[in-house]
Formats: sequence, structure tokens, C-alpha cells
Amino acid sequence: MKREQLIRDVKREALARMEDSARTRDDFKAVIAQWDHLDKNRERKERYHEIGRDEKTLEAGYKDGIIFPVPISHPAWREALKGDFISMIFDNAYEMWQLIEDQDISVLVRNLSDKQKEVLFFSAVRLCTAQQIACYKENTDRAIRKLLAATFNSIRDKLAPLIREQITIGLPQMTLAKREFLEWYDKQKTRP
Repeated sequence: MKREQLIRDVKREALARMEDSARTRDDFKAVIAQWDHLDKNRERKERYHEIGRDEKTLEAGYKDGIIFPVPISHPAWREALKGDFISMIFDNAYEMWQLIEDQDISVLVRNLSDKQKEVLFFSAVRLCTAQQIACYKENTDRAIRKLLAATFNSIRDKLAPLIREQITIGLPQMTLAKREFLEWYDKQKTRP
């Protein structure tokens, strides 16, 4: 560890001397080339630790009920090799309810139909648009938006009475977000 630190310090000092001694155009080009080299190395190292999902993963990962494994260079594999399995375990529509902290909402999501779970998963977890989900499901985006709206309304309609019951009982886990949701829900229901 000390040796690596010493090597880094020596390289940093060499670059500083190179910058200070630059007098000609060629000297400055050499300094710029050294900085470009260091930037490329830094960016390469950062890319190894980036976690990102693209649309190709969505299209290639799941087709006709068969799950294709992702390439070994994919961020999910890198997470798994580091020992972080959570995103791999719950990276499907049928197990996402286990990621929800609130028990009431978790039960509501678990009891949804398979179609509703898939659409909710792609919308909420994968952050796909209705058009992207429609391409994947081979459906129209209008049908996907309608299914999403029905799913959210189903969850809201079942969640509102649960929150009202918690308020009447006076449970300590009643949060401000739940109270705000209930106010918003009542306003939506009173609209013509």
C-alpha cells in the first residue's frame, strides 16, 4: 500500500515538474498528451464501476418467457461478483413486491395480476415509457397506459381505506406522506 502511494506521488511530482519546465510548443504538447493519458485511464476505471441499464438489456433479457443471461461485462454481473445480489434477485416483475418497505403497499402489489405486475415493474423499476412497454408486450401504448392507470387506481382504491383505518386506530407508523396521499385521494374522488 505504501509502495503504491509512493509511486503515485512520484508520478504526480514528475508531471508537476514537466508542467513547470515546459517552454516550447512541443513541451506543452507532451504535457497535454500526458494529461489526456491520465484522463483516459481515469474514465476507464470509472466505467468499470458504473451501474447502468439500457434498452438493449430490456429487449434482449427477456423474450417469449425465456430469460437470457446478460454478458459477463454487464453491470449486474459486476455487482454479483462483488457480492451485491439484491438487484439480480428482485430484477423481475413477480418478486418486486419484496423491495417495498411499507407492508400494506407490498401486499397490494403482490396481489396484482401478472399483467399488472409486469407493466408496473417496467414503468416504476425500469423507468420505461408506455411506448417502450408497448413494443415489448407487442401491444399499443394506449392499452399500456390504460392498464397502468387501472393498476394505479386499484392500488390507490385499496390503500385509502387502509390508511383511514390506521388513522382511526392511531398507529405510530402513520407518516406525513400517507396523510398527504389521503388528502390528494379525497380531492381526486370529489372531482366531477
